[in-house]
Amino acid sequence: MEFFDIIFYLSMAAGLLMAFSLGANDLANAMATAVGSGALNVRQAVLIAAPLTFAGAVLLGAHVTATITRGVVNPEHIADPKLMVLGMFAALLAASLWVLLASLASLPVSTTHSIIGSILGFGLVAGGPDVVNWLILLIVVLSWIISPLFAGVIAFFIFSHIRKFIFYQKYYLQQARIWAPRWIGLTVLILGFSLVFKTPLGDAIDVNAAAAVLMIVALAFIFWLVFRSLINRFTSHMEQNVENVEGIFRRLQIMTSSYVAFSLGANDVANAVGPVAVIFIIARQHALVEEADIPLFLLIFGGLGIAAGIALLGSRVIRTVGTRITTLTNTRGFSVNYGAATAVLVASMLGMPVSTTHACVGGVTGVGLARGFSAIDLSVLIRIVGYWVLTVPIAAFTCIIIFQILRWIFIYP
Repeated sequence: MEFFDIIFYLSMAAGLLMAFSLGANDLANAMATAVGSGALNVRQAVLIAAPLTFAGAVLLGAHVTATITRGVVNPEHIADPKLMVLGMFAALLAASLWVLLASLASLPVSTTHSIIGSILGFGLVAGGPDVVNWLILLIVVLSWIISPLFAGVIAFFIFSHIRKFIFYQKYYLQQARIWAPRWIGLTVLILGFSLVFKTPLGDAIDVNAAAAVLMIVALAFIFWLVFRSLINRFTSHMEQNVENVEGIFRRLQIMTSSYVAFSLGANDVANAVGPVAVIFIIARQHALVEEADIPLFLLIFGGLGIAAGIALLGSRVIRTVGTRITTLTNTRGFSVNYGAATAVLVASMLGMPVSTTHACVGGVTGVGLARGFSAIDLSVLIRIVGYWVLTVPIAAFTCIIIFQILRWIFIYP
């Protein structure tokens, strides 16, 4: 069996491990707030998230990888295709091992930043410090601060608004009838923009930006009208109590959590199978490539791995984010999902490599702070942030070790 064939089959195994780890960690965040607020139990969350992430990966998965080194290193300085193949395999293996370790520790980390750290380690060994784009790394570090802060601020103000204009009013059920449809319309607006401008769906529908905006605004308006009628009918005979108001937002929270699961499946499957696709193309062409088409069988492969990760190990991170940072209700959970989705959408449009994991944790913290510092378990939050900071250096160091071992085995036996 040739060198490239051996590495390709090994990378398939590493890609499956990465998909599994991604499902156990990143994708678990999609349902964390729904579980924490009691909208769903862990079993229901897994049963909803697993098929949605698989569908997102297969139906809307990124069919073309981004630049294979994510801009962290310049591949032109790595002329040997064998080195690139070994580097991609080492990066994939190192990132998946770190994310799996974090999942076993029940702590959320970013798979995107794990891959970036791994590629950094490979680039330093294969090409030296000069090939590293240190500006990209600075942006990654800044995103540790910006994305959770932005999501936290949005979630803080949304929950504060709900408290002020619904719960602090004399007739708060009537206020919920007024404001809940508006939040549904705004939610559809955000989710529509996210689907069109942050997933391959935008390319699939093939319309210009102005037409896409008009379609999304029209859809949000229709949802507002429909749900205003439905909520008025649904609550017409309800007594005024907090549980009934939370029940309105419970359905909205399940909708936003389901969207996050579907969207993450579409966007993050490339973290698992993108490097495998690159190795597959290089193995066939024996030449370096900047981009690689991801075959459908790899998207299915990655989707199954992600679904398995959620089903078998996702409950650990779900419980940490959903229950251990602060106490969540349906209105708080909705505020978190809305804040995280908005932060990720805006940051993505600005070209920042943000993490939905970071945004979700920031949103949970922001909602907790709306009730005061005493509502936050700082010890859990400090452990989570510690893992975030360690992600890039540990992934890089692990990749260096794996890459060196592989090079001694295959290049310099």
